[in-house]
Amino acid sequence: MAILDWKTLPRPIVALSPMADMTDSAFCRVVKAVTGETPLIMFREMVSSEAVIRGNDKTLGMAAIHDDERPLVQQLFGSDPATMAEATRIIEAEHHPEGFDVNMGCPVYKIVSNFNGAALMKEPERAAAIVKAMRSVTSVPISVKIRLGWSDPTDAITFAKVLEDAGVDLLTVHGRTRMQGYSGVADWEAVGKVKQAVSIPVLCNGDVHKAELIQTAIDISSCDGVLIARGALGNPWIFKQFKEIAAGKTPEPVTLKERIRVVKMHLALHLEQYGPESVTTFRKHMSWYFKGLPHVKSHREKMMTVKTREEIEAVLDEILVTL
Repeated sequence: MAILDWKTLPRPIVALSPMADMTDSAFCRVVKAVTGETPLIMFREMVSSEAVIRGNDKTLGMAAIHDDERPLVQQLFGSDPATMAEATRIIEAEHHPEGFDVNMGCPVYKIVSNFNGAALMKEPERAAAIVKAMRSVTSVPISVKIRLGWSDPTDAITFAKVLEDAGVDLLTVHGRTRMQGYSGVADWEAVGKVKQAVSIPVLCNGDVHKAELIQTAIDISSCDGVLIARGALGNPWIFKQFKEIAAGKTPEPVTLKERIRVVKMHLALHLEQYGPESVTTFRKHMSWYFKGLPHVKSHREKMMTVKTREEIEAVLDEILVTL
């Protein structure tokens, strides 16, 4: 997919949502490998625009793209239009993502306290200036991820129009306000009101935890598709399952053998990206892959204390043997 055109992509659009510390290159490659030939779009975890223009090696490394991940959209966060534009220019010149996404929805205090993330929903003029500045330095699509509002779930309707006028190509709306955080239930009907207010494509986000819910979220919100976030953690099969459901098939349950195969593949890619000492940072993925599976309960403590590749693979092999 050489050119990413949100308006002409086949519907529904079902893509991987950006998630801090989770949707890195290794995870995106796993999702693509499990999903198969479907032209699935990846949204990479957010990177700091300020860190990019400072030349921070870790941040620039986070923005590197493996060919197996494409088409890929890189998410940026920041509050200064000039800084966001320069970061866009640098990343495009270095890594050539198929699109850029602006984080205007993150509810975490350390992000919003510096006027980033969802805090930008309280400053529509600044938000529009960011989009226009980025648009001036790139020809690839620019999308924005927002929430329903800061505290009022109708704020997004007006805010979305501002972003559309500024030149945004796509909006993703999470069905909660910033003040809600991740509590309560995502309001897909409210997301639908945002969709009705603009003419650009809109994706629904929030609480789409199972493949069976994807079409439900689309039907209720009347959106062009969904971004899958936590529903993909520990379950990279969700996109393949939706494809099967859409074809009128009943997805086969993921066997423990298949789960462990994919965990080992993910581990190998994680170590390739971060080095042999990074097993401890892979533990977070282990907790998602085996969440709610009663037959691995006795192995959970070992999973969360492993420090080497050999130790983690030994635990995985133990699980298979004890079945």
